[in-house]
Amino acid sequence: MTGNKGKKRNRYGFTMVELMAMLIIIGLLATLVVTKVATKIDQARITTTKANLKMLHSAVNQFKMDLGRFPNEDVGLMELVEQPPDVPNWPPGGYLESTDIPPDGWGNPFIYEAYPESGKQFAIRSAGPDGEEGT
Repeated sequence: MTGNKGKKRNRYGFTMVELMAMLIIIGLLATLVVTKVATKIDQARITTTKANLKMLHSAVNQFKMDLGRFPNEDVGLMELVEQPPDVPNWPPGGYLESTDIPPDGWGNPFIYEAYPESGKQFAIRSAGPDGEEGT
């Protein structure tokens, strides 16, 4: 009798079930990694936004102490880095270390509003991740 009885069968590779199990495990691990990275990126953007808001608030308050008024709402925060025509004593470099107004953590410009008649005086806020105010 000549059958498969006496032959050794070499088995190389993986079965379809083993391949599917491996792909599922790799997919789950990739999902966990992507989720963790996305969370860390969001946290970094929020931290950047808070730091830039704090810096802009300080600059606006210093502007007010030096000039007796808040930046004009029409010009906005650009008045912190560009010398207004009515201001002879302008500090070298303006009120920020950079000549650009820093954006929020998502790359959107901050929103500035002045309320000279009220007790609130001014507000600077971020539009958030979608860049849409009020959402």
